[in-house]
Amino acid sequence: MFIEVLKSKIHRVTVTEANLNYIGSIAIDEDLMDAANIIENEKVQVLNLNNGERLETYVIKGKRGSGEICLNGAAARKVIVGDILLIMSYASMDFEKAKSFRPLIIFPDTKTNKLI
Repeated sequence: MFIEVLKSKIHRVTVTEANLNYIGSIAIDEDLMDAANIIENEKVQVLNLNNGERLETYVIKGKRGSGEICLNGAAARKVIVGDILLIMSYASMDFEKAKSFRPLIIFPDTKTNKLI
């Protein structure tokens, strides 16, 4: 049996931009992607702590070292610049392996979105 478990989490980052006129996705600073073991085009769940919105989208690379967190397309309507987000990805794995699996969780500075 396979189950879905938390693989990666970026805990508390600040929205730096919301771009309605883009085809979709969330742009995340590449440094944060690397630190959280999230890759381009990976499906993520985004939770907005300010308004309770939850959405799923895919990741595109933001400029490395920029602190960029930009929601694009329809997702841009779910945030405003300055909102605090949790960004999570999941993996499907064997039930027994899942019992010992530990997700990678990072805690960037919410003012700069840079790694502490």
